[in-house]
Amino acid sequence: MIEERFDAIVVGAGMAGNAAALTMAKRGMKVLQIERGEYPGSKNVQGAILYADMLEKLVPDFREDAPLERHLVEQRFWMMDGKSHTGLHHRSEDFNEEKPNRYTIIRAQFDKWLSSKAQEAGAIVLCETTVKELVQDAYGKVIGVITDREGGQVHADVVVLAEGVNGLLGTKAELRERPTPENVALAVKEMHFLPRETIETRFNLKGDEGVVIEAAGTISAGMTGMGFIYTNKESISIGIGCLVSDFQKTGETPYDLLERFKKHPSVAPLIEGSEVKEYAGHLIPEGGYKAIPQLYGDGWVVVGDAAQLNNAMHREGSNLAMTSGRIAAEAIFQVKSRKDPMTKENLALYKKMLDDSFVIKDLKKYKDMPALLHIQSQNFFLTYPQLVNKALQNFVRVDGTPKIEKEKTTIKSFVAARSWGGLFGDALRFARAWR
Repeated sequence: MIEERFDAIVVGAGMAGNAAALTMAKRGMKVLQIERGEYPGSKNVQGAILYADMLEKLVPDFREDAPLERHLVEQRFWMMDGKSHTGLHHRSEDFNEEKPNRYTIIRAQFDKWLSSKAQEAGAIVLCETTVKELVQDAYGKVIGVITDREGGQVHADVVVLAEGVNGLLGTKAELRERPTPENVALAVKEMHFLPRETIETRFNLKGDEGVVIEAAGTISAGMTGMGFIYTNKESISIGIGCLVSDFQKTGETPYDLLERFKKHPSVAPLIEGSEVKEYAGHLIPEGGYKAIPQLYGDGWVVVGDAAQLNNAMHREGSNLAMTSGRIAAEAIFQVKSRKDPMTKENLALYKKMLDDSFVIKDLKKYKDMPALLHIQSQNFFLTYPQLVNKALQNFVRVDGTPKIEKEKTTIKSFVAARSWGGLFGDALRFARAWR
């Protein structure tokens, strides 16, 4: 095992860990990054959305060699019942700009690429190595890690925990509590391979244009959750996720939900004839602002999913992960530049810088939304999608019934399902949580 001492040890080589390692290495710090997978990204087979603005702060010329799939020109939102969907689409030629704003990526390829940038900057990346526990001195300050390698104790001034939502190092060392099932979602994803031309025809695309579909409704069986479809160059990423606590309560399985989603009449034609080559499950932080744990302490900081930094309302995770990793690294570098110790008091700079960023401001805006959607999941993910789709079908169907009678029927269906008080109450609670 490596015997030298490091300025920083980064545990994990996902978005947040790579951003932290790269930022510190570029500033001349001696960085060791430890990843339990065969290579960075080896355990991330799923597709994802990449936000260019955040990556440009790390690698300004990333478009020259990053493994990008498609730049997104269209966003679709679907509210689904068993046989139909009501959608909101936004497509713009503005997104065919010289430097596009969003891309789809394959995490296994992208994480490996971003890690290579950290290595080029001087970081040492050690794969196929598991960090078993943190090393603390007699006063509780984190001073390094113990790995599963022979003589596997390594010391550093600070440890960056980028171990993912279910990381156990921080909880094992009693630095923070383990996330509760109400604050974590389990998402299952598949990669469906199709010829490039078929994907472009089915989604009305040309060149490297891409589409994202995000769907909610009866597909989650009344649980708090969403489905999604991402277009890649020669594959489609499709998946669905719900809160772990809801899976425990209902007995539903993620695989069954995904199978029903794939068979939905609005989805099945998009993946017809595809070859499924990859299937994976992934835990996602969903607790929002109120679930953020302690982010720093004596000799340690926590970033990315491990810090519950995910904006569920906008389905943004990678940009928050990269930003938190970068900000943590910048704060650490500032402390080191002042030749100050990595104490809790000094590392509080990370929290202050994060609070001043869009990350915390956005999460704070929606701080009440996770609890509302969880408590009202039957209404927002089952009752209303059914009512809205039935109302739209009633609106467009011409069958000789007077329009005034159709309107009365639609209104009666909403009142019967929720009552006037329930409808106004739901609207008010949603508006308050959104603000």
